[in-house]
Amino acid sequence: MRRFIYLLAFTCIMVSCAQVKDISYFQQTNRPETILNSKKYDARIKPKDILSITVVSSEPAASVRYNLIMPQIDARMNNIQSQPALQNYLVDSDGNITFPTLGVLKVSGMTTDELGAFIGNRLKPFFSEELPVITVRILNYTVSVLGEVLRPGKFESTNGRITIFEGLAMAGDMTIFGRRDNITVLRENENGEKIIYKVNLNNNKLFESPAFYLEQNDVVYVEPNQTKANSSKYGAAENYRMTTISVLISLATLGATIFGLTK
Repeated sequence: MRRFIYLLAFTCIMVSCAQVKDISYFQQTNRPETILNSKKYDARIKPKDILSITVVSSEPAASVRYNLIMPQIDARMNNIQSQPALQNYLVDSDGNITFPTLGVLKVSGMTTDELGAFIGNRLKPFFSEELPVITVRILNYTVSVLGEVLRPGKFESTNGRITIFEGLAMAGDMTIFGRRDNITVLRENENGEKIIYKVNLNNNKLFESPAFYLEQNDVVYVEPNQTKANSSKYGAAENYRMTTISVLISLATLGATIFGLTK
């Protein structure tokens, strides 16, 4: 009988260790190390992005024509009123925007810095003193996080960059039932193609993955582990009974161990 109890205790300990292993990050990192990533990330503009483009220079009269004010409709007065909000630019399905004076511009595939430099060079003939400062931002840089996380939803970046860890943190981190070794990232590229990446948070090669930096409109899905999958096969009453039995076995094992040590 005592041998059976010891064997049962050993089994419980092994199960407990396995559960801790399943919910840990960076399991393959045992010592301090430097992970070099030579790739500098800059988000690239895609179709359906919404851009904010501001033009600032020492010649206000020349700049104002490019900083269009977005009209707002007052439903109560049934008229159009100008509010202090700049006009945004929606990138169409072909990757183009229409910019004042310059007309149609192909912007898809550019970074915000590249687009700012491109517009600045094109506007140079319209400024007599110095080149204007062009600031470009992606306003709808959002990612969706679904599955085994605390707060699933859509989250926005204010600086144009979100890593997969930041995305999970925005969603309240993964639950203990989420698989760390098989996270799915769904991405649509500028050509409309759907790409699926599989990410293992336990492997240092994660930092070299194209999915380490999340792009705008990415969808992150955290798959449930086997424990959650098994629990879904039973009702609440069965789960309660199984939990109760597990607790009783653990208490019995602990009591038998203490009794054996004091005997």
